[in-house]
This record gives sequence, structure tokens and C-alpha cells, in this order.
Amino acid sequence: MKLLHRLTGWFRSRSLRSRLAMLTAAAVAVTIALSALACWFLVSDRLYGQVRDSLKEVAQVRLPAQQSLSSCFKDPRQALAYTQAATDRLDGGHYRPKGWDTELLTVDGRVCFPFGSDKIIQTDPSDLKHINVPGQSTYREGSFQDDGKPAMVRQSTVIAPDGQPLVVLVAAPTEYVQQTLRGLGLVLIGVAGLGVIGAGLTGTLVARQALKPVDQLTDVVEHIARTEEVGTTIPVQGNDEIARLATSFNSMSTALLNSRERQTRLIADAGHELRTPLTSLRTNVDLLIRSDDTGRPLPPATRSKLLGNMKAQMQELTLLIGDLLQLSRPDSPKPGQNLTVVALHDIATRAVDRAKLRGPSLTFAVAIEPWYVRGDSPALERAVINLLDNAVKYSPPGGTIDIALRSGMLTVRDHGPGIPPDELPYVFDRFWRSPSSRQLPGSGLGLSIVAQTIRDSGGEVALGPALDGGPGALATVRMPGQADVPQ
Repeated sequence: MKLLHRLTGWFRSRSLRSRLAMLTAAAVAVTIALSALACWFLVSDRLYGQVRDSLKEVAQVRLPAQQSLSSCFKDPRQALAYTQAATDRLDGGHYRPKGWDTELLTVDGRVCFPFGSDKIIQTDPSDLKHINVPGQSTYREGSFQDDGKPAMVRQSTVIAPDGQPLVVLVAAPTEYVQQTLRGLGLVLIGVAGLGVIGAGLTGTLVARQALKPVDQLTDVVEHIARTEEVGTTIPVQGNDEIARLATSFNSMSTALLNSRERQTRLIADAGHELRTPLTSLRTNVDLLIRSDDTGRPLPPATRSKLLGNMKAQMQELTLLIGDLLQLSRPDSPKPGQNLTVVALHDIATRAVDRAKLRGPSLTFAVAIEPWYVRGDSPALERAVINLLDNAVKYSPPGGTIDIALRSGMLTVRDHGPGIPPDELPYVFDRFWRSPSSRQLPGSGLGLSIVAQTIRDSGGEVALGPALDGGPGALATVRMPGQADVPQ
């Protein structure tokens, strides 16, 4: 167990290329080894099968009338000598018929040989197992007693002239089969060894080629970590797992680049927007300090005007910082984060009440129907207020603002100068302000906050000209929900 643990630890400590090469070589080596074993066993079975087929062709042994069980002896050598002498007497020593290596066994374990036999088969206790079952043949591995060479032995049963059963052992040498198998084994071992070496080389080449995109990815990641230059991508080829990894990395790198660019642009735009009120505040404060240092106080009206300007600039700073905090939230919050079922009609009603305070001379035409949505209640109220503030800002004195909420669609329409068509693509960009409205109060973040809040709640927002062709702009917000309270 400890050895296995050490081997596992050593394997995991290798590089990915080395592990892939070793696994490839091991897989090919196992395949070659199994193929070699299967080949060896198939050839072995075929060769021994041929030997068995040759033994099946041996004719059924018939004992000549001159031979009786009196020629069977306990000593196989004595029995063989007796048979050979009897054969010489029969043909006068001039002719000895070539017979198979055959041997006969009696029930009591005596041995005798048919005419023409010249080898003694080494007997086995299992030879007498089926002596009383005539016609059944079995095979076993054996050897010759004289030289000890291997043989395959066929066991069968015959009936002697006197009616007693005899076991017939017929043997065929298998030395040539074993020599062939040994030679084949050496060849297969050599082929397997060359195959393993080739598998190792092939595995190394395959690992190097397969992991080339990973090396490129590693180089890019190390380059980004070293230089902090996000946005670097690698070429993608094919559609396999490595290509998917490269595509995901390219998407991540591009997203990081876009995020950094948005962050840089936000900081630059925020610094630009903060510079104007801070500069004005510093100028007014310097003027007040200089008047006190020189002993020449400012006239009360001038001082009151300066303080009023400072208060307005502080309010503008407060508004700008609040908008920045609102925009600092993640662009893609987690699903369900801070989202609850809220009454959009109540939110719109409260926003209209606050807008009336900011535009006391304006007329608000309100048509609000019940609608329940899932969202962040404070954020949605801030978004609706921003839309109404935008309408109040651009409405002429004594003008009318139409607010309607029907079937999840909230519309806010003013009767001001409207938005030029060439400026419509930029109305929801952060810090973007129309050239004609840069003298008006505001940070340029209100509509951007509206767009982000509505998207976070699963809705859509649009701003364009009035549908009836009249003056003014029309803001449209579509929010998924239902008219009844969800259960």
C-alpha cells in the first residue's frame, strides 16, 4: 500500500506532458502485451490441436490372435522386450511394421505393447480412471520413459480377445511444438519490446503535439502575470477540449480587458466630473480666506451668494458621489440577489410625489395600474425617480409630464425639446451629456443608473422621440411580472 502511494505521488509530481506520454506508452504496451499473449495462446492451441487431430486418426488397436494378456508385465521394459522378440519371430527378423507409439494397460496395472511398438510411454494414475467406459477418449500431457521427451497421450479403452478391458495409450511427440512456441515467444517478446519503445516515443510526440495549445496558453498566462497586459489571446484551432479551453481563456482575457477599460474610463470620467465642482469650491473658499486675511470682508450679498454657490456645489458633489456608488455595483449580480416581489405601481406613485416637489409648476398626468415585479425596491425607485427628474429638467415651465403604467410597461413622456436622433445611441452611456444640456445640473449618470437597474431586474428600457410626433422625449420601461400579488 505504501509502495502504491509512493508511486502515485511520484506520478503526480511529473509534468503533464510526462504523465500523458507515460499513460500513452503504458496503454500501448498493455495492448501489445495482450495481443502477444493472445497470439501465443492461439498458436499453442492450434499446434496442440493438430497433435490431437493426428492422434484421433490412429486406427482402433486390434490385438493379434498370437498375443494374449500373458504378454503383459508389471515392468514396461520387460513387456517391450517380449513384444519385440515376438515380432522378430513372426517376420523372421527381416521386417518390423512401423506402428504408433502405443501402450496397453490392464486393470491390475500390467503393461503390454502391440507389435511394432518401440517406445515406452510414461504411465499416469489417471490412465485407469475410465477403463470401464469403452469408446471414451481423453488427452493428457506426458512423456516417453526412455528419453524423457514430452508427448501428448490419448487415452481410450478396447476389449481384449478374452473379454477383458484394456486402456490404450497412444502418444505423439510434442517437442517440436514446444520448440516452435519458444521461438514464437522470443519473437513476440522482441516485437513487444520494440512496440513499447515505439509507444514511448510516439507517446512523447503525441503529448508534445497535443499539449502545444496548453503550452501557448501557459506562456500567455505567464506573460499576463508578468506584464499585467490583459487582453492577450491565443489562436484557436479545431473544436476539441483544448480548443474550448483556449476559447474560454480568450473570452476571459477579453472580458478582463473590457472591465479594465470600463474601470479606467469610469475613473477618468469621474475625475473629470469631480474636477469642476471641486475647482469652483476651491476658488470660492480661497476668495473667502483672502477676504478675511486682507481685512476687507466681502459685502453681505456677495458673501451670501458665494455660500449659496458652495452649498449648490456640495449638493452636486453629493449627488455625483451617490451616483458613483450606485454604479459601483457589479454589472451582473448573482441571480436572485436582493430581488423580492415589489409593487411597481407603489414605487411609481412615490416617485411621482417626489417629482412634484421638484417641478411645482409642472402638471403630472398619471395613469398607474397595479403591477408586481421581482426586483430591488430601493434601486427601482431610484431608477424611476431618475427618469422623472430627467423629464422635469427638460420640461418647459407650465408643461405637462405624462406617466403611465399598464401591463408592465412604464412610460414617462415630457414635452421639452426632445433628443436629436444622432444623440440617441449615447443617452445611457456613463457621464454622457448632451452638448445642449451641459449647462444644466446633473452628473450624466442618471440614465446609466436607470439602464443598469432595469437590466438587473430582467427588464428593458428605451428612450426616444414621442410616438405621436409631438415635442418631447418618451422613456419606456418594460418589466416582467403580473397584475396580481404572486402567491
